[in-house]
Amino acid sequence: MCIDAKSFFASVEAVETNQNPLTARIAVVSKPDNQGGLVLASSPLVKKEYGVKTGTRVYEIPRNANIEIVEPRMALYLKKNLEILRIFKRYVANEDLLVYSIDESFLDVTKTHKLFGSTHDIAKRIQNDVWRELGLVLTVGIGDNPLLAKLALDHQAKHDETNGFIGEWRYEDVPDTVWKIRPLTDFWGIGGKTEAKLNRMGIRSIEDLSQFNLRKLKNNLGVIGEQLFFHAHGIDRTLLSEVYKPKSTSFSRNQILNRDYKDMHDIEVVIREMTDENVARLRKNYLMTSVLKLSIGYSRDVVQSGFSQQMKIVPTDSSKNLKEYMVYIFYKHYQENTPVRVVNVTFGGLKHKQSLQLNLFEPAEETIRNEELDKTIDFIRRKFGYTSLLHASSLLDGGMARFRAKLVGGHRAGNDVK
Repeated sequence: MCIDAKSFFASVEAVETNQNPLTARIAVVSKPDNQGGLVLASSPLVKKEYGVKTGTRVYEIPRNANIEIVEPRMALYLKKNLEILRIFKRYVANEDLLVYSIDESFLDVTKTHKLFGSTHDIAKRIQNDVWRELGLVLTVGIGDNPLLAKLALDHQAKHDETNGFIGEWRYEDVPDTVWKIRPLTDFWGIGGKTEAKLNRMGIRSIEDLSQFNLRKLKNNLGVIGEQLFFHAHGIDRTLLSEVYKPKSTSFSRNQILNRDYKDMHDIEVVIREMTDENVARLRKNYLMTSVLKLSIGYSRDVVQSGFSQQMKIVPTDSSKNLKEYMVYIFYKHYQENTPVRVVNVTFGGLKHKQSLQLNLFEPAEETIRNEELDKTIDFIRRKFGYTSLLHASSLLDGGMARFRAKLVGGHRAGNDVK
């Protein structure tokens, strides 16, 4: 099953004010006072009556519309998501649950039929539990595999109130369901660029894709072409219990600044703050980094887009050293007086920390002292919050640490959930 909480953010806000999510008129808007503010979610009635949906800008919302505009409370939504997941775990083991996003999950109920009945029965039980305990409406896609379940969710369940917001697509239904999806970009895994490539090959529909020569697809699109061919037949051999482990990973922090930064010192402050936050993640996971990358995006009013530069270093998890390296990259490649709008700090080449890493250019006593200082700072921040200890520079106008501490997933966390 693929399960989605209908208009999740807006529905949570409706429940918090004792309204029915299906009849409330609510839109959750990031930066509502800004004309470029973005609608993160809108209740079903708002979508139906005003066409306001996720991605709509504030200036596109009809004036005098009967819509309650609320700012996001991401911490609250995460809390509710965890409560939903706890209900899911009544029906499946941990390895048979895949959290796809904050409001969408996959459940493999193959092993639980003897306990709870058919897949449709389990879907109804889960819907009833969530409605009774949390007041939220779930939509459920059922299929022979994750792909068919997802397609059934997106193209039937979300819109089919008559059948209790449950859609079911099986292998035998593929010609009458999967092949009828229009346009190509409505199909899972096909974006605008892929659609253009398929169109150039004469493929205009999912049915065309399913009947196309597999070898030609693979030659033109590589592995993705082969995958799309099988998906067009409703074939997906994914098992939720098989966990993919990437060969390598990285830690990254990205920040879109509230305004253009022109003062080099202000930009340096932000880089130091973000590096500090990223280093804390390293130490929390007992890792060191050996590859640093700094990406700077210039203002849209500048012709140049910015730069992205990396450097290899001796593996370390030292806040002091990593901030110095990042600042060095910045001053080496930054064009003075160019306004900056985006900063990204990335650590790659991650390695498990085995022991204290001594530095030939630093006395052992100082290295040990810095290590103990980092541990103490981490401990205090874990206990009292990140902003309990800040560098004085973060209190200046250019500092962003206090602002970022109030965000979850890039949006306002909300003040009523800790």
